[in-house]
Amino acid sequence: MSKNYQNLVMQAIKPFAVGALLAVSISGNAQTMSHAEETELSLQPYKATYTAYKWGDDVGEANIELSNLGNQQYSLIYTSKVSKFFLSDKRSEHSIFTVNEDTVVPSEYYYNRSGTGPDKELKVTFSQQGQGKIEVENGETFDWNGEFDNQIYRIDLAKQLAAGKKSLDYNFVNYRGQLRHYGVQVVDKEVLSLPFGKVEAVKVKLIRESKKRETFAWFAPSLNYTLVRLQQFKDGDEQGDIKLKSFEIL
Repeated sequence: MSKNYQNLVMQAIKPFAVGALLAVSISGNAQTMSHAEETELSLQPYKATYTAYKWGDDVGEANIELSNLGNQQYSLIYTSKVSKFFLSDKRSEHSIFTVNEDTVVPSEYYYNRSGTGPDKELKVTFSQQGQGKIEVENGETFDWNGEFDNQIYRIDLAKQLAAGKKSLDYNFVNYRGQLRHYGVQVVDKEVLSLPFGKVEAVKVKLIRESKKRETFAWFAPSLNYTLVRLQQFKDGDEQGDIKLKSFEIL
């Protein structure tokens, strides 16, 4: 198999393998709402399964599961397994966090990737001791200024969308252990036809500094603003599309 051919195939499966696509890579701090605008943060454990598409083909599956660990502590797990031709990619992200007075507080974040190409692992710890630190295992240590990890933005974003917010800003630590900032802009409301069925959803656009990539995500109010579809483009070409297949309250 030639190197060019392998690179082409990796581009086919990479968008779905990276948790950054499913998680939209925007975990972070939302703009502060006034007390009157606040919406109670009520977390309902669930499991959502998605089908990943590339070039019109089903290339794999992804899952998100939210669990209650007790004492206001929760677990959010993302997994994906995709393959195309001779290549494969398997990834997982695991966030442990607490909810303190309707505020999502990250505690630990784990990332793992295996398959074609180099395997990767990452652990990030958010310490509240002293002024607060973010410690990346075998990496940098940052002052913690309220940043989230790479995926628990979904918990906060659901609250913000339910409150009617149209524009949000997020700071986070990505799956590479780097500090990043993105924005979220509500675009419209649409009725989607998904493997799950027809769902009305709020469409948002991820705002990056780089203009090469465009990412759109859809969240369904009827499913507690769970992510139901995500589509990404690079230089105008679609990189991938994931769609909700099943949703289960746990």
